[in-house]
Amino acid sequence: MQYRRCGKSGLKLPAVSLGLWHNFGLVDVYENFRTTLHTAFDNGITHFDLANNYGPPPGSAEENFGKLLHNDFSQHRDEMIISSKAGYTMWDGPYGDWGSKKYLVASLDQSLKRMGLEYVDIFYHHRPDPETPLYETMSALDLIVRQGKALYVGISNYKPKEAAEAFKILRELGTPCIIHQPKYSMYERWVEDGLLDLLEEEGVGCIPFSPLAQGLLTNKYLHGIPADSRAAKEHGFLKKEAITEERVTQLKKLNNIAESRGQSLAQMALSWILKDPRVTSVLVGASSSIQLLDSLKCLNDLHFEEDTLQEIENILK
Repeated sequence: MQYRRCGKSGLKLPAVSLGLWHNFGLVDVYENFRTTLHTAFDNGITHFDLANNYGPPPGSAEENFGKLLHNDFSQHRDEMIISSKAGYTMWDGPYGDWGSKKYLVASLDQSLKRMGLEYVDIFYHHRPDPETPLYETMSALDLIVRQGKALYVGISNYKPKEAAEAFKILRELGTPCIIHQPKYSMYERWVEDGLLDLLEEEGVGCIPFSPLAQGLLTNKYLHGIPADSRAAKEHGFLKKEAITEERVTQLKKLNNIAESRGQSLAQMALSWILKDPRVTSVLVGASSSIQLLDSLKCLNDLHFEEDTLQEIENILK
């Protein structure tokens, strides 16, 4: 495993981190995700990324992680980076969503209880709140660190202008933001329009989520939509409509480049993100330890020749 410094902080993160957004809820098989977690840790993945609403049902990923932490990893807590977030709907009523100090402090207290922890290593505001003053949201993050409930703070899904304002407030409060978690993949490129430059300038780390575009950037959809895939399910984030004939042709061309590099399409998509030194770590999900081990092979080749990068750009256009 490679470890990269998170911005200008003292913290280093593994180049590949494990996200528990899917596959770790009460609807999933405990022994399966237990094996996946062991595989991750045994292979140098020290960072485990959660949020209050991960499951399903919401909260259950933290509960399951807490159980595993207690039963299997209790002596390794100081070798782990555990993060959580709040910002999306977690409970009904006016205090279970967005970015008020009331919600963020209460939500983290609940998360700590579910995981059986005294503190998380990183606590994020999960998305900007258009109605709560940014100063209130950022001062809540500052308060949480001063209370000893988090060591570091981060933000997620903030566009460059909002992120710059958040960084300024947190710096003035004395709790600098160390990391930003945006959506970034070959198909989701908005971070290239100023955000990555801002993070470099501010000395803030970057940890992209959905690097495989919800599974689109894998070999799963090269020959249509499998019945057990995310796109086949009506309630998933990846819709059937996204798997067009044109998109499949594109994926096949990208897959050819990956094969010429000795990689799978998924491995190349992860390497493509990690080639940028401004990216600290990339978040991968895994439904099994086999899938996770396959993703980790992306670290075998992070170098791209200029003509290969141009070829990828031409296909994506």
